[in-house]
Order: sequence, then C-alpha cells, then structure tokens
Amino acid sequence: MKLPDQLHQEIQNLGAILGQTIAKDQGVETLTKIETIRELGKTSRDDEEAFKQLFNQFNNSSNHELLVLSRAFAKFLNLANIAEQEYANTVEGEELTGKEKTREEFFDKLKDSSLSKEQIQKAINALSIDLVLTAHPTEVSRRTMIQKFNEINHCLRGKPFGSSVPSVSRRLEDLITQSWHSNEIRSQRPTPIDEAKWGFAVIEQTLWNAVPRFIKELKSQVKEHADIELPENFSPVKFSSWMGGDRDGNPFVTSDVTESVLLLARWEAADLFIRDIKSLIGELSMTTANEELKAATQNSEEPYRHILKQLRQQLRDTRAELEAKVTTGQWNESNVMHDNQQLLEPLLLCYRSLVECGMDSVANGKLMDTLIRARCFGIFLVKLDIRQHSERHSQVIEEITQSLGLGSYQQWGEEHKQEFLVKELSSNRPLIPLSWQPSDDVREVLDTLKLIARQNPEALGIYIISMASEVSDVLAVQLLLKACGLTFKLPIAPLFETLDDLNNAEQVIQKLFANVDYRDYMDGHQYVMVGYSDSAKDAGVLSAAWAQYQAQENLVKLCRQEDIKLTLFHGRGGTIGRGGGPAHSAILSQPPGSLAGGFRVTEQGETIRLKFGTTRVAQKSLALYANAILEAMILPPPEPKAEWREVMHKLSDLACEHYRDYVKSNDQFVTYFRQATPEQELGRLPLGSRPSKRKKDNSIESLRAIPWIFAWAQNRLVLPAWLGATQAIQELYEQGAKEPLLAMKEHWPFFTTRLDMLEMVFVKADPAISAIYEEILVEDALKPIGESLRTQLKNDLKFILEFTGKESLMQNEPWNKASIRLRASYLAPLHLMQVVLLQRLREMPEVDNQHVITQAMMITIAGIAAGIRNTG
Repeated sequence: MKLPDQLHQEIQNLGAILGQTIAKDQGVETLTKIETIRELGKTSRDDEEAFKQLFNQFNNSSNHELLVLSRAFAKFLNLANIAEQEYANTVEGEELTGKEKTREEFFDKLKDSSLSKEQIQKAINALSIDLVLTAHPTEVSRRTMIQKFNEINHCLRGKPFGSSVPSVSRRLEDLITQSWHSNEIRSQRPTPIDEAKWGFAVIEQTLWNAVPRFIKELKSQVKEHADIELPENFSPVKFSSWMGGDRDGNPFVTSDVTESVLLLARWEAADLFIRDIKSLIGELSMTTANEELKAATQNSEEPYRHILKQLRQQLRDTRAELEAKVTTGQWNESNVMHDNQQLLEPLLLCYRSLVECGMDSVANGKLMDTLIRARCFGIFLVKLDIRQHSERHSQVIEEITQSLGLGSYQQWGEEHKQEFLVKELSSNRPLIPLSWQPSDDVREVLDTLKLIARQNPEALGIYIISMASEVSDVLAVQLLLKACGLTFKLPIAPLFETLDDLNNAEQVIQKLFANVDYRDYMDGHQYVMVGYSDSAKDAGVLSAAWAQYQAQENLVKLCRQEDIKLTLFHGRGGTIGRGGGPAHSAILSQPPGSLAGGFRVTEQGETIRLKFGTTRVAQKSLALYANAILEAMILPPPEPKAEWREVMHKLSDLACEHYRDYVKSNDQFVTYFRQATPEQELGRLPLGSRPSKRKKDNSIESLRAIPWIFAWAQNRLVLPAWLGATQAIQELYEQGAKEPLLAMKEHWPFFTTRLDMLEMVFVKADPAISAIYEEILVEDALKPIGESLRTQLKNDLKFILEFTGKESLMQNEPWNKASIRLRASYLAPLHLMQVVLLQRLREMPEVDNQHVITQAMMITIAGIAAGIRNTG
C-alpha cells in the first residue's frame, strides 16, 4: 500500500514551505544540497554507492553545516508526522487505519452477544481509565516548539486535505518560519517543575476540551447502539501524574519540589475553572429557577449568574492565595478551596434547576462540560503519585534502629524485619526519637512523607515502591507514613519490576493480605504496579511479557478469592521493549479479569504528544482506550489452554537464556553497547530531569531501562524489543511444537500480539544502518558482537515470515507499514550525520566548538525519535 495522494501532496506542500524558508535563511545552494541528500536518502536503502555518497557528503561537511542539515531533516520528519496524524483523523484516514472499524466492531459484538442490557450497563458504569502522565527522560523538544506544531495541526484541519488555500498557506509559512528560526532544543536540562508545567500545558491545550467531548460522544454511542442512558455523573476518566512526585533515582525531586508542583497544579486548576465560569456567567442569564436555587440565591433576579459569580470569586481568591504561597511562601489558607465538593455543589445546583425547569439542552451544554471537568480534574487538576525506591525506606528504618540501639535493620532477615514492622505498627509510642539527627538523605524521605500527611487525599494518587520484592518493603512504607502523621489511607503499590519479582508477586501479596494491620489499612482495595521496562531489560521482551501475564493472572485470582478489589497499574513506555505498542491489542491481550478494578497506565512524554497532542487526537485516543477496555471487560479473551501454557513456559525459558547469553554472559557486551550507540552522549545531554543511571557503575543493571532502549533505537538495531524471542519460537517449532504454536498464533490474543509487535520491530530495525555505527564507532575486537546480532536479526526476520505465513512484514497493517517506509529515506541522512557527529564528539577534547556538535547531536536524536516513533 502507498499512502494516499492527498497525504503525499500535503507532505510535499509542507516540505516546499520549509524549503523556501531554508533558502531565504541559508541560501539556494544549501537548499540544493538538502535536495540532493534527500534524493540519495531515497535510494540509499538499496544502493550501496548512494549510501557511501551520503556518508562522504556528511563526513566532508563542517560542524555548522551538519547543524543546518540535521535541523532541515528533523523539521521535515516532524512536519510529515503532523500531516500523517491529521490525515489519520479524517473520515478517509479513519477508514484506512481501521480506527472507525474498530469502534463499529465493538458495538456489533455487543449486539451479537448474549449479554443482557443490565450486564452491559454494569460494565460501562464500572469503566475506569486512569492515565498517569510522566516526563520523558529522552525528550529534547522545547514546549514552545510543540505548541507551534500544534498550531500547524490546526491549520491543516481548516482546509481540504492536500489542497492549497492561500490564507492557510500564509499561516503555515508563518509558523514554519517561526519554527526554523527558533531553537528547537532546550539548552538546559529541565527541572522537575519544568516537566510538571509541561504536563499542565497538555491538560490546558488539549485534554481540557477533549475529555468532555469524549464522554459526551461515548454516552451518545452507548445510547444509540445499546439503548442505555448513562447517568449525569458518568465520569470514567481521570489523570494522575508522576511529574514532581517520582523521586526514584532523581535527586532533583525533593519535598520542596513536590510541594511546589502540588501548589502549581491547584493554581492551574483554579485558573482554568475561572475561564469556564466566566463563560457560563455570560451564557446562563435565565431567570427561571427551581425552589432550591431560588433559596440559595435569596430570589436573585439572575440566580444562575448569582451562584456562579460567588464560585468565580472563590476561585479567584484561591488562585491569588496559591500564587502568594508559591512566590512568597505565605498565604491565608482559609481563603483557599480545599475540597472538590466546593466546586461541584454550585455547578450541580445550577444543573438540577435547569433540568427541572425544562432547559435540558442548556444543562447539557457548556455547564455539563464544566461538570465533567470538575469530576475529571477538579480543584487539584491531577492526582500526584509519589514514587520512591525501596532501598530509601530501608535506609530510614536502618538509621532509626541504629539510633535506638536495636542493631542493623538492613542486616536482618525478612522474618525479623516483618516482626519489627508489625510490632511498631501496633504500638502507640512514636517511632522517631525526638533528639535524633538523621542523615540528609533520610531527612529528605521523612520530609516528603510529612508533606504527604498534610495534603488533602484528593490531591494524591498512590505511593509506589520501586524494586519492591518483599512484604517488608510495603510494611515499611505503611509504618513510616504513620510515623509522619498520615491520618488517611493513601494506597501503597509495590512495583514488581524484575523477572524474579514478577514471578514472586502473588506470594508477596498473599503474605501481605495475611497481615491484619495492613489489611485494615488497604481497606479492601490493592494497587499493584507491573514493571515493563526493567523486566524486559533483565530477561528479554518475551520472557518479561509472559512473567507479566502470569503475575497479573495470579494476582487477579488471589484478590478474587480474598474479596479484594485489585487495580493493576501498567508501567508502560512508548516502545515495544517497554510494553508499548498499539493500545487496543495490548489491552485485549491481558489476562481475563485483569481490568475489573480499573485500567491504570503510564503515558510518557513522547506518547503524550502522539496520543494527546491535539484535542481531536486526544478525544479519539480516549475513545480507543474506552472501547478496548469495555471489550476486554464485557467480552474477555479466552483463557489459554494448558498446552499453550506449557509451550509459553518453555519459550520463556529459552528466550531468557538466549537474551542473557548475549547481554549478560559476554563481559564485553556493555563496552560494545556504549561504543555502538549514543548511550554515553545521552547521559550528558540536557534531556529529562532524571539522571540516566541509578548507580555510578558500568553494569547493565545500573542503567535505567529507558536510555538502554532509547540508545538501541537510535542505531536501529532495536535490540531489547526482539532479542531472544523469535529464536526461542523457532527452536520449539523445529523441535516438534509446530501445532500448538500455530494454534496459539490463531486463537490466543496474548501470543498474537507478541508476534505483531515483533513484526513492527523488524520493520523499524535496519541492520545496514546499525552496521555503519559499528564500522565507524566500534573497535575491531568488538565488531563480531554486532555481526552476530545482525545475523540473528536476519534469521529471525526470515523465520517470522515463514511462521506467520506472510509474504512481507506487517502485511495486515498496510497503513502503518507505509507510514514507516515513508520516513525511512529521511531517517538515513540523520543516522549518518549522527555517526559523524559521534565520531567527532568522541575524538575531540571537551573544548572548542563542542557546543555546535552537541546541538547538532541533540537534533539528530530528536529527529530519529520523530522518524521511528515509540522510542522511549
């Protein structure tokens, strides 16, 4: 399949405007050079001579020329992405991508099912989507540039696709010129507060309008297709955040930072609701009201405006006090709104009156939009999660036990730790000695917990414990929260990340439920976070996926037996190596029953832009989530057969063995990785606020999973997303497991999804590109590692086609395949520029001219990420 002519024309139009802009700034000669490179890029995939010409072109260019060229190709890829995104949301685009078909198929399945109307309504009423916004540690684009891209989106929406409208073309020229003459890359590393403000901007610019539209559309579809009238207070979606709350491995997220982010979120919420209320005051001029509203407004002539003006003043006072608190540290807390009911009650008062007085259309217009926002965002805007590493809690208790003369807590066995924690939880005496002076690290943990204790529970999400592996990891947090004055029950979620921790998750949670104090504390609702990144880094993508599936399945069964509500929290990233990929298939591949307690998932910087970058895209992304979750709840996937489980166990063991043979058994592998990818340079660039390593050593274990995966994507080997998986399938297939494997491929969504993901990875991988990185950047002694990996990749690709019976990769997804192919010719120049820049950066001292190289390097990183997508 080729992409539609209208899309090609739109991309050409945008490219032409960009070319004119570059010619005006850099001269026609530079534009001619760019066009030559573009043509070579198109043929370089199949023409070795063109490939060499391209490399020589860049090798003979100055650093400044590389900066200009990298900017040109990165800009073009971003413009192509914008055009493609907009086209995908036209009527024609939805037909081609299958999005509309997916929605229609779900309601058709409902009609064909034997489910009663009551069963369907019960499931829809239970729909719960909690999207957790997180910063992207490898995001380099400035917020101002993202805003310009959003403006270009709006321009394309204002005309027939692929056409040229003079007024729109002038505006596009304006925006592209602004973009070209602006620094697209931040010059300083963002602070956690900067990242939080970026998250707030996403809410303001897109989600604020997308959420009401999504909920209203869903209500309408349910009414049309299932004849079910959903209640006025139907509110299935909410947003949480890690920005300013995730301190695992990030020393820059302090208690002061967290407090500032909480205050700024409330300020942003007040400001947004003031705008809403101002609009409502302008509209609700009616004089007819019910007795309840009349009494509340002392029979005011314009009762709706009367009540809304009071609310507006409360919001203004709140905003003013929050601003004073942020800027001076002082405020009059009595003037601040503290409870979301203070926002909801006057709005509901107006709503009830309008409905009772026959003005339903008015009640369900802008007022309903504001009510939806009040329930979704409220006066706290987002619920802030707090995440901390289990070692930090252990360190706090270690210092306490040492100061009390009780010995070393960290040296105790698990049973001894639990005995101590249980005893202290039931004790009324203070845990923390009055005269005790903790270390700075311990004081910071305690200051954070004390801050949490002072908050309204509505402002907080859950407390996540990274690298949790034992019952004591959870009880330690419960005890420390109690010691710091917590009076409400903040949910505590262990994060099971490694293969061993996932395999032991059920046992740990079962022991936790046996603890009377904890069982009372968790109040019938347990959150468990499933780690995708570290488990894949630890064991490979296939073994990790099976461990995640079994852990979820076992936890669902356990909680059902214990009559406890379970909410599974999926720590996914954008890339397949971190659990990413198409949301619909990912949700439907989860174990049956795993969504009964709601769906909670991380959305990272890059995926936030792709899924929620514009209001229309955000609305459709929310609808996609809702349809997939409802389908999984109402029409759950089949349980895997016993034979399939046995095969998966064998596949998992084999895949893990093959993965670790490469990654962990070869003591030269880390050195190869660091030479063949820009991993070392990523750590020095001003990307996210968080350091790229947890610990200062050279082991793979010390690396964060995100830069590990991101670096492999940059050199197009994309290793973490495929290594070991297909090799294991091929071995079992050839050893006699052909029949069950083929049955799994046809009938088990979990396994089918894994195969689809592998195909997508293989399309994005490019052995020729990775070979160039190796040839130029890797010492000769290490090159056999890369040669072996590329040979394995080619073997895997050949087998996956044989096994799936397809002539080509992604045969059933022609749109996505064509989209990837479109960007390939523009990616090749960026990769070759990056290789040249890496070589120069590594050879030169950290002095003269490095700034230009560093800037060009960041642009190639951002451009490659834009071209590949799903990179972090």
